[in-house]
Amino acid sequence: MTDIEETQGRFERRDAAENRQRILDAALRLFEQNGVEPVSMNQIATEAKIGPGTLYRRYRNKGELCLDLMKENIVLLFENIDAYLEQNRTAPPSQRLKGILALFIRFREKKSQLLTGVEESASTNRSKSRTQSPLYIELHQLLVEVLDEMAASEQDPPNSTFKADMLLMVLSSESYSFQKDIRGYSPDLYLEQLWLAFFPHVR
Repeated sequence: MTDIEETQGRFERRDAAENRQRILDAALRLFEQNGVEPVSMNQIATEAKIGPGTLYRRYRNKGELCLDLMKENIVLLFENIDAYLEQNRTAPPSQRLKGILALFIRFREKKSQLLTGVEESASTNRSKSRTQSPLYIELHQLLVEVLDEMAASEQDPPNSTFKADMLLMVLSSESYSFQKDIRGYSPDLYLEQLWLAFFPHVR
């Protein structure tokens, strides 16, 4: 590689990094002012003072953009879950499952707007489920592992994947917001009702 090519490569990387930060800053401003759903990708490009093509080369939709905004928070969520599981590794699997759900509900409360944006990509891409984002894939794996333990200890049929799918559907933004805003459930009461619905005989 020549000196000119190397310099050009550094410039392009720096330019891409600056564009990314400009996009994230603009999106966050717009989301905080208006919520995620009303904001269009074109509005974000205009606010970031870049062309739509530059925006779409980096992010195919708002879901990907919201996920990038949430990366550090998602890492922290799973670090908290790992720490909780380590501290409670000798606890019954049902207790550990309930702890994971409680941590995720707390996370949802704090990051509701951006989580809605992550899930929004499902409505614009019918071939994919909202639960195929990296956040939900990793969470699904955790749920299946603990549900498998519960099934083994309680001699239940091995339907952990289905149960994890259904739990994530109930924990989606649309479902959670309905129960919170329309039914009036607090996060703690929501978790208790969720637990009674899925695991009525487990205490």
